Amino acid sequence: MPSAQRTHGVASVSVRPLVESDLDRADEIFRVAFGTFLGVPEPATFFGSADYVRTRWAADPHAAFVATLEGEVVGSNFAADWGSVGYFGPLTVRPELWDQGIGRRLMEPVMARFDSWENRHLGLFTFSHSPKHLELYRRYGFWPRFLTAIMKKQVTVSAAVPGRALYGDLTAAERQDALSLGRALTGAVYEGLDLEREITATQAQGLGDTVLLQGAGSDLDGLAVCHCGAGSEAGEDVCFVKFGAVRPGPDGAERFERLLDACEQLAVEKGLGQLDAGMNLAREDAYRRMVDRGFRTWLQGVTMHRPNEPGYSRPDAYVIDDWR
Repeated sequence: MPSAQRTHGVASVSVRPLVESDLDRADEIFRVAFGTFLGVPEPATFFGSADYVRTRWAADPHAAFVATLEGEVVGSNFAADWGSVGYFGPLTVRPELWDQGIGRRLMEPVMARFDSWENRHLGLFTFSHSPKHLELYRRYGFWPRFLTAIMKKQVTVSAAVPGRALYGDLTAAERQDALSLGRALTGAVYEGLDLEREITATQAQGLGDTVLLQGAGSDLDGLAVCHCGAGSEAGEDVCFVKFGAVRPGPDGAERFERLLDACEQLAVEKGLGQLDAGMNLAREDAYRRMVDRGFRTWLQGVTMHRPNEPGYSRPDAYVIDDWR
């Protein structure tokens, strides 16, 4: 685009909380921005029936922000609070306004939100081949570490997994116990890591369910927050494991295999044909086991961390996520 057309009005860009009436426009920009960057023929249809904008706004309206120019929404950004861990995204800007500083403006309220939450480890997922993305986030103290593979496999019918329960099937009292047990499990993976917001948002919005693996005692062996089908972050005919983890220590690999079986069982029960899951390649054994089970990478990016530390992306960790 000629420079004369790219200099208008950036100083007048303002940033404010995203409200419900912004959702359609923010969703359109999100799809067009990603589709344009990746060169798909029809950018507006990118991500299909998957929904990242409405679901994340509904999960926490106070952590969703839009940039406006002359009163019109031109970009958005979202933050997520996982206890001691915080991440953000998707950050998207209307393509004709790229490289004009709007992304930096959308970072400001997100970083302030992290400060208010007092998250200890921050992260994001971005395109590993894009210097401008890496440099933007480096300015805020984020550093690129290992690649993250977004993987998929075709669902196959498997036997029921012993000790598997679904959060959605529990009574109100049992749900409180499950959240407490889940907090203990994720805290053992990384101190303070807490997925309660994801678990309750998934249930409240009807996006899917959370798989729970009972241990030999009263503890949980594993949990997985799964989005299922159109209107969720999964999309049509997909079960997407947004987060999964097993109790660390001896037999962690076996627990991880059980958790993958349990997620696939959920996909079968929901009548879904594809299972998606993100895996950071720093979690070496977990990644190898997913490949051995038939998972294949369809999208790859890099996670950036602040501070430049592994967090829970370690060789001995059996965790599924992707921070998109």
